[in-house]
This record gives sequence, C-alpha cells and structure tokens, in this order.
Amino acid sequence: MNSKKIENFVTIYQKLNKDNLALLEDIYHQDVVFIDPLHTVEGLKELEQYFSHLYSNLQSITFNIDESVEIADRGFLYWTMTYCHPSLNRGKPINVSGHSRIKFHNERVIFHQDYVDTNTMIFEHIPLVGKVIKYLKKRASK
Repeated sequence: MNSKKIENFVTIYQKLNKDNLALLEDIYHQDVVFIDPLHTVEGLKELEQYFSHLYSNLQSITFNIDESVEIADRGFLYWTMTYCHPSLNRGKPINVSGHSRIKFHNERVIFHQDYVDTNTMIFEHIPLVGKVIKYLKKRASK
C-alpha cells in the first residue's frame, strides 16, 4: 500500500498543465534534481522553467499511472504518457510507456529520474528520421 506522499504526488502530477505549474511546489523539494533522457535540471525554480518550456510546446499531455510502488523513502511509478506536439506525428497523439524513480525528503521529491525510450517518444515521429530508425530496428531484429 502506498503512503499519502506518493498518492499526493500522483494526484498533483496528473493535474499539471501549463496554467498551474505552481503546483510543483507542493510535491518537489526546493533542491530537487530532475533527470530525463534529454535533460538534467537542478532546483525547483529551474524545474518550473523546464516544465513551462516543455508544456508551451505541446498541444496536450496526460500521464496515466499504471502502477506505483513505494519502499521507504523511494517511489517507482510506471506510466503511459500521451501527448500531442504540432511537429511530431502530424500533431496526432503519441503514446509512450516509461517509468520514474523518485526519492522523498520531508514529504517532497528531492530526486526524480524518468526512464523512457526517446526513439519512441520523439525521433520515430520525425518524418525522415523516423523512417531510418524504423528501418534500423527492423534490420536489427532479423
């Protein structure tokens, strides 16, 4: 069973959008380190700026938390992200599975690392690059 802190994290994360990024203060520690496959961000203000830039480029984004596990001060979230970006996949929804490893300090997340396949998330949806990646994946699976 998950504690209140992981439930609170999930609830707020699923509400996030470009207009309510101040909610990040409710779940992240001021000294948070946030890592995804493309960026490393240190500090709450920098994280707010990163999310602001990220959300401003998207038409929509949602996270469905498929499973969560909590062990002591650590949490593990398995999720499906659905997003629309005007320059990718002709603006149609893209679904990507991933997971996050988080560490709490005083009820707030001080460390958050996302694991996601960037090819599936971005590169396969760029017209020419996507065709090359799909070709290479097909060749590698033979």
